[in-house]
Amino acid sequence: MIGIYGGTFNPVHYGHLRTALEVSEIFALNELRLLPCAQPAHRAEPEVSALARLHMLQLAIANYPYFICDTRELGREGPSYMVDTLASIRAEIADVPLLLFIGTDAFNSLTRWYRWQSLFDYAHIVVMTRAGFKADILLDFYANRQVDDRHSLKTCPSGKIYFQHVTQLDISASFIRQMIAEQKNVSFLLPESVIKYIQAEKIYRA
Repeated sequence: MIGIYGGTFNPVHYGHLRTALEVSEIFALNELRLLPCAQPAHRAEPEVSALARLHMLQLAIANYPYFICDTRELGREGPSYMVDTLASIRAEIADVPLLLFIGTDAFNSLTRWYRWQSLFDYAHIVVMTRAGFKADILLDFYANRQVDDRHSLKTCPSGKIYFQHVTQLDISASFIRQMIAEQKNVSFLLPESVIKYIQAEKIYRA
């Protein structure tokens, strides 16, 4: 199985990386593709360039061969729509099961995504939850696709939804950016290689 984990990674931090590692192991993925977004469709465009965010991500995963940086969205003009990305990946991998990992906030707003129902034509959706999670919306559309056994995701290429509890570290990229702007120490929140790059390039300075 192949996993997809998208984000702006502005910057990538241990919250992203710990979650990525856990789902890779839980689902015994052949590979997990980390997908940096150039221009998010549902939030403001990041002030830091896509290339800088890509470089930070590459530094962060350099010692983890089972993580792959997929750059296809960075070359796309305009907003990045996940359905287009999944269609592109599906065309390359034939009938290999594809898992799209999203967080609870993304799940609760999924019906506002561009062509959201078509996501299931190309991938399974795995919602990464934390203790106490409750869906704001659980449509019949979801209920008819929900499975309780993660191993069943291997039996078909796409179309199912599964909820998986993961360790979610209480770290946010916006908090890290604020700390850097205030010249505070961000050690142990993100990889040292990323910190050195941020310092060298003077990124996120006020």
